Amino acid sequence: MLILFNKPYGVLCQFRPVTGKRTLKDFIARPGVHAAGRLDADSEGLLILTDDGQQQHRITDPRHKLPKTYFAQVEGIPDEAALKLLRGGIPLNDGRTRPAEADLTDAPAWLWPRDPPVRFRKHIPTAWLSLTLHEGKNRQIRRMTAAVGYPTLRLIRYRIGHWTLRELPPGSLREYT
Repeated sequence: MLILFNKPYGVLCQFRPVTGKRTLKDFIARPGVHAAGRLDADSEGLLILTDDGQQQHRITDPRHKLPKTYFAQVEGIPDEAALKLLRGGIPLNDGRTRPAEADLTDAPAWLWPRDPPVRFRKHIPTAWLSLTLHEGKNRQIRRMTAAVGYPTLRLIRYRIGHWTLRELPPGSLREYT
């Protein structure tokens, strides 16, 4: 079994209850499934869950180079030099990131409002980036965009391999057997 889940902002990627926090248990009532990868509580979007350990490994292991596409709203408007750095790989404290696809884009047409909304600053513009990675270091995109001077304000994972969020509202899931 495979479950595509659109994880809302603020939800923890675990089934164990945490007082005062929403977890996967609040949305998914299928015993025996485990997340193939994680999203931090501040991130939104596609999470894949499965009851098949081999499939979970194929999805998460960087050796399989399964691409993951994200949309990141960043503070400021990245210039070509920043995009070139993101594309070439960024040195982080746990090693250099693999090269990524990174492009300026418009806000996705399918984007839902976030609750709570991203902070608005009248004199600081924001921009959207489309980033595709072939690895998954902890808080990687947030650390990459900060390293080039454009902190991430909102992060949404849209695609893992060929699976996407298409027509999957926040908090909803789609099952495949």
